[in-house]
Amino acid sequence: MAKRKRRTAVTGADLMFAPMVAMMRLPLMSAEANNPAALPTETMKAGAEKFAAFVEGVVAAQTTYATAMLSFWPEVMSGRKPSIMNSGLAEKAMTAALHPTSKRVRANYRRLSK
Repeated sequence: MAKRKRRTAVTGADLMFAPMVAMMRLPLMSAEANNPAALPTETMKAGAEKFAAFVEGVVAAQTTYATAMLSFWPEVMSGRKPSIMNSGLAEKAMTAALHPTSKRVRANYRRLSK
């Protein structure tokens, strides 16, 4: 339980850097807009990263729900409360969905702050 709470806290803390990363990207994107002959690498990289993080997040959330669904009958047969009816499942799925975005934001902050 403590590990899950720590991961949730780390994911939330990393997402706090998102506005800073957006502000760090503005000068680079402005420079790309001023020079139409140059390839907009930062803009393309930003879009590709967002789409990849979105897809990974959706897959992670669906995997969390699918795992809970598949463990329904074994949990019922063993006399435990099914995890699919547990309120912590939504938190677990949301953390799994936001984790890829959190990793990207942290990596972008490190890269752009150099």
